[in-house]
Amino acid sequence: MIDQFVNFVIRPPRAEYDPDQYLWESEFTLASRKFKRLDLELTNARGHTLQCSHYVPSDIPENTALPCVVYCHGNSGCRADANEAAVILLPSNITVFTLDFSGSGLSGGDYVSLGWHEKDDLRIVVSFLRSNKQVSCIGLWGRSMGAVTSLLYGAEDPSIAGMVLDSAFSNLFDLMMELGDVYKIRLPKFTVKMAVQYMRRVIQKKAKFDIMDLNTVQFAPKTFIPALFGHASEDIFIKPHHSGLIYQAYAGEKNIIRFEGDHNSPRPEFYYDSVSIFFYNVLHPPQIPITCSTKPERYYGLGGLKIAAGTDENLLYEIITGLRAARSNAANSSSAPPSNPNGSTTKSVVELLSESVANMSLNNELDFFLDHENTDTGIGETSAQQSHSQDKLNEQNDECCSYTSSNRESWGRCSSLGGASEGSSSAECTGSLNSKNQHMTLKALATPLRRIQGKSSAELKEKKGSPISKKPKHEKLEKWETLSQRLRLCFLGRANHKRHRSS
Repeated sequence: MIDQFVNFVIRPPRAEYDPDQYLWESEFTLASRKFKRLDLELTNARGHTLQCSHYVPSDIPENTALPCVVYCHGNSGCRADANEAAVILLPSNITVFTLDFSGSGLSGGDYVSLGWHEKDDLRIVVSFLRSNKQVSCIGLWGRSMGAVTSLLYGAEDPSIAGMVLDSAFSNLFDLMMELGDVYKIRLPKFTVKMAVQYMRRVIQKKAKFDIMDLNTVQFAPKTFIPALFGHASEDIFIKPHHSGLIYQAYAGEKNIIRFEGDHNSPRPEFYYDSVSIFFYNVLHPPQIPITCSTKPERYYGLGGLKIAAGTDENLLYEIITGLRAARSNAANSSSAPPSNPNGSTTKSVVELLSESVANMSLNNELDFFLDHENTDTGIGETSAQQSHSQDKLNEQNDECCSYTSSNRESWGRCSSLGGASEGSSSAECTGSLNSKNQHMTLKALATPLRRIQGKSSAELKEKKGSPISKKPKHEKLEKWETLSQRLRLCFLGRANHKRHRSS
């Protein structure tokens, strides 16, 4: 039984995994940007090979150095645990370095030391990163054993910019005594202490460290690195008071977050948001311009309006092209960006839409935007159809906001890029659309332009030539008003993105 407890401390179940299956791909896309995984091997002072991975942007501008966060996994963990950290930090221009500690994962070594020898492995990693000219300042993110490792190393290296310490234990001896109560070992206290002392000698002989030295409360007053502590309130393996003791003794700038869950439960969304903000404040990552050929900003100056993360950009191009096609009596439209008629002078999307709608003749070209399946009047929709169309648009925005890798669904964060409020944007759109027809309001596009593109030129000309019955003035006002709302949704549509647990 004593040997089982010894193995529980220094030889827990080892993570066996396939890097190509459980890590991010060698090249992947995250938040509309391309990143890559660089695998490498380092050798620690004891001669053990450490398997490491470094997640970086695919294209880093010359003479630009990015901050890096080293993720330190917990007991029985591996570098695959850093997948969540990569999703959180990479969009903020913070690279992520992760490794299998000695005795864990695919690295060499037979035993773990719950942070004592792992801090030497971390020292090798930090030394390697500082030799890289594309790495600026360094932060540490540790969980359980990794949090103790980060704390022990941070006491020796004050140049670390910041640390996130999730579920660290304060004293290994006290933790072992508490685990006796957790696993309901019905023995007198003095008998348990004698057993722990025996385990201490066995561990010293096998793993070459003393469990009595693992007292992080003694190191906390010597550490002045900004730190963010986190602990689950229902954690029975390492109880929350451990982080409380370290937090009270910690000398540096500090904050603590408590959340629901146990030791191994997924962390809540607000905790990851706090971690992201913390590292952004202490690492100060530079702003790297994003070059993407499909962005509307490349073709049009949007002024105060910003395209939201969930906007279907091709649909915007189709709307602009469809408006021009209707004005020029052409039936075919393209999803590519329309050419600029003024040569070098670029116009915003709002101006192009306003100009196209203003130049249209309501008597002849109104039917181009209406539902071609409505054969009675060609105009109008019931309230139920309008709500269905709105729900469908919201579902499309939700799909656009989620991002996945090539063969794995992961969770992430999509930030809204809306720079103006909905009220101001709506006023701007409706003001420009009603510049020529102040009393006419067009209904939202009842049929997507993709359906209209499929119709032949003959059908469009025939439809265009058919007379349209006149409608009351208030009904036309409703149509123009709904179009302005549709256009506003295209520009400022914000979708609630749900995070998914990484596989």
